[in-house]
Amino acid sequence: MAEPRLALAEVLRQLPPPWPEDPQPAIRAALEARAEKVVVLDDDPTGTQTVHGVPVLTAWPVAALAAELANSLPAVYLLTNSRSLPLAAAQACNAEIGRALCQAARQTGRRFVVVSRSDSTLRGHFPGEVEALAAALETPFDAWLLVPFFEEGGRYTLGDVHYVAEGETLVPAAATEFARDAAFGYRTSHLPRWVEEKTGGRIPAAAVASVSLEDLRRGGPSQVTARLLALAGGRVCVVNALCRRDLEVFVQGLLAAEAQGKRFLYRTAASFVPVRAGIPPQALLPPAALTAAGGHGSLTLVGSHVPRTTSQLAQLLAEPGVVALELPVAALLSERERDRVVADTARQVNVALRRGADVVVFTSREVVTGREAADSLAIAQRVSAGLVAVVQALDVRPRYLLAKGGITASDIATRGLGVRRAMVLGQILPGVPVWQLGEETRFPGLAYVVFPGNVGGPEALRTLVAACRLPAGE
Repeated sequence: MAEPRLALAEVLRQLPPPWPEDPQPAIRAALEARAEKVVVLDDDPTGTQTVHGVPVLTAWPVAALAAELANSLPAVYLLTNSRSLPLAAAQACNAEIGRALCQAARQTGRRFVVVSRSDSTLRGHFPGEVEALAAALETPFDAWLLVPFFEEGGRYTLGDVHYVAEGETLVPAAATEFARDAAFGYRTSHLPRWVEEKTGGRIPAAAVASVSLEDLRRGGPSQVTARLLALAGGRVCVVNALCRRDLEVFVQGLLAAEAQGKRFLYRTAASFVPVRAGIPPQALLPPAALTAAGGHGSLTLVGSHVPRTTSQLAQLLAEPGVVALELPVAALLSERERDRVVADTARQVNVALRRGADVVVFTSREVVTGREAADSLAIAQRVSAGLVAVVQALDVRPRYLLAKGGITASDIATRGLGVRRAMVLGQILPGVPVWQLGEETRFPGLAYVVFPGNVGGPEALRTLVAACRLPAGE
């Protein structure tokens, strides 16, 4: 049975208020005592949308991981881009990282905890990549904690049901376009039943535990600790949350349970990471953060096909002065047409950037899917490769580069720009991170905007590009 839509204001009126005591001092004290590194395996680069001042690695040799474990930064992100991979490849990637982390920890003597960061709308390789990671980490986990809450994007979990906010209405996730994803679709928003669905019945809904909003708001951190201490044998536990305070209460209780020997693997959306790593909130970056390093014009690349992206793209293309260049998907999938279309588009991009224009390169909006999920992923990879080829052909440095969509942003970073290690500067809009590229890249110091496909209102993309436009004559 489908879960009903809810009015957010009515939900908030009926619930008990958030826990009144500030958990942050206790969290800071617990983190200082533990001296652990939070290692985030990010299945696309949008997971950095809630943090700042931490690095992102696109490769993970043991030496690089050891260096990150040894430094004083609270967290490190490893960009697996596994959401774009077939299941077997995603599992192999997670297993490789797990083994390398264990080796790096033995070399440095530094402890770490792992977050498997995935989509707040429940798309991704669950449980497959988490199983592979857990096996490689050589740790008998008491439970996997499922925390898809993402306040910045309007994703809430209430009564074990996951919702996507549309205005003031909470829409069950299974009733949104995200649930119809060709590779990662699902039928239920009730997370215990979602676990049962995704595991093919191997983990029945009745076996899934949960930490409720009543636990968080009436019982507080001690109640959370009690719930978590009762978990054993690798159970899955759903965590409900409607605001950051709920998450903070949960993390305070979680740290207390871990101090008593419990071990958990986290499968979460982006909001969990800064709380668990002790990264304080930061104000949004000013537009000047995107243009301080010089360059000519700006380049926006749009590969995501979710409806929200398409509506944002339409608004951006209506902005005066924008140079719009379409990459037809049919041509990108054609061996005969691909090279010609890519070369012609790259030439036009270079010409427009040289004269200081704001350039938008976007794939045509028809959605081409395969018969199976793996076929759809392969098509997405070929389309993304076309955008990468355009970036590889750039001979003009833009003022900033913006990539719309997770797979698009990851492929452009790693294959188009040559990123090995970047620093997350912060967010230019809520949920929209900005990276500063390293010296190893094609454009050292470039501001790289990772704009998730499912974040922002209809005007968000247009507003950002307009705000970052240089005044005439500069």
